Amino acid sequence: MKIALLTDAWLPQVNGVVTTLVELVRELESAGHEVQVVHPGQFATRPCPGYPGIDLAVRPGKALAAMLDAQAPDAIHLATEGPLGWAGRRYCLRKGLAFTTAFHTRFPEILLAALRVPLWMGYALFRHFHRPSSGVMVPTQGVLKMLEQRGFHHLRLWTHGVDTHAFPFHGAVASSPLTGALVHPVSLFVGRISYEKNIEAFLELDIPGTKVVCGVGPLEARLKAKYPQVRWLGILSREALAQVYAAADVFVFPSRSETFGLVMLEAMACGTPVAAFPVDGPMEVLGGQAGCPPRGGVLHDDLRVASQEALSVPRTEARARALDFTWVHAATLFEQYLVPVRRQKTADPPVTKHVTPLSSGR
Repeated sequence: MKIALLTDAWLPQVNGVVTTLVELVRELESAGHEVQVVHPGQFATRPCPGYPGIDLAVRPGKALAAMLDAQAPDAIHLATEGPLGWAGRRYCLRKGLAFTTAFHTRFPEILLAALRVPLWMGYALFRHFHRPSSGVMVPTQGVLKMLEQRGFHHLRLWTHGVDTHAFPFHGAVASSPLTGALVHPVSLFVGRISYEKNIEAFLELDIPGTKVVCGVGPLEARLKAKYPQVRWLGILSREALAQVYAAADVFVFPSRSETFGLVMLEAMACGTPVAAFPVDGPMEVLGGQAGCPPRGGVLHDDLRVASQEALSVPRTEARARALDFTWVHAATLFEQYLVPVRRQKTADPPVTKHVTPLSSGR
């Protein structure tokens, strides 16, 4: 199958959406599909306001149409709601082509935090974007229910995975030359230092040991000045990041608005348990739904309590939970949700209410 994947998030950006799409493309190509990734690097760009390091395509419509006309894909997927996503949407509607979309990030919450755009307005815009989609792929049951309540339709539950070879298991906390000697316990945060990550909930915790942060973002300079006692490591390569995960006693995930949270899976794959609030992403990743206690860490409304209790979670248990998520399974689901570009619209198939991740056996 020839698949056109349009995304405003792609290398060299470093974030969970990029990781998801890179792994997805790798698995789809391994399965024999031909994937054309259309990304900002193929167009004139400008920096995203408030987000240095993220470039957006400028007026990509005409060049994008030429690309898609030349490829004549069997399926089109719009991965993001940025300029390329909107240009792809216009192209498909103009040509009468069916397409799928994905809801990776709660941008309405980011718009509220960064620009004070009311939530209802942000979700109205995103509802309009996704309305003609034949399938909106969402990463958790909680996000699916939230979008249903906000009037979104054609929702498909699409889990993610983790590369357990790139993030190998360590049965005990390892040492890393990247961090040097640190006072334990070491509490780690990995992610963009931005509005939606709620990182100050972590930085303000009164806990023993050392706090370590990996990542960059629009709040970086202010927070580095405010919390000089924190070890700030910036962006790391995947190999270096795996070393830092393994050198931590606990991974603290303070976000309350994450749609999934791949960094939690990466930490757990290395054996590092997670401390998080009991909200959508962490509940899906750690296994904290009703009647199913967390396996990869601790969920608690008090992040300090979660971080202290997570220290007693066996590293083998964190790794075991990570093994429940594979990119092979995620790519298989993605392929099932794609639609032929010229398919005539029929009755909408039932919404997938629950998907059990397959064990990787690795």
